Amino acid sequence: MAKGYWIAHGTVHDPEAYDAYRAANAAPLAEFGGRFLVRGGEQQLKEGDARPRTVVIEFPTYEAAVACYESAGYQAAMALRSGVADSDLVIVAGYDG
Repeated sequence: MAKGYWIAHGTVHDPEAYDAYRAANAAPLAEFGGRFLVRGGEQQLKEGDARPRTVVIEFPTYEAAVACYESAGYQAAMALRSGVADSDLVIVAGYDG
């Protein structure tokens, strides 16, 4: 079964308020087996457009990745991010080749 991934690009407008979102998302991510592979850090844009922050979270399955996003716990955490950060997020199935 293929792993699942959240790939997000974001712009944080209020770092202190964003910390509340990060604290709140820890429980749902742990519940569904989410593990950060990339969490901000140095990046170089080589093609196209992107926001200044990139995050990649790995889940044990694609279904777990979707379920985490749709969970009440993550939706509550996401509400804390509203207005303090802009984000583009895709959930993708890993390549099982």
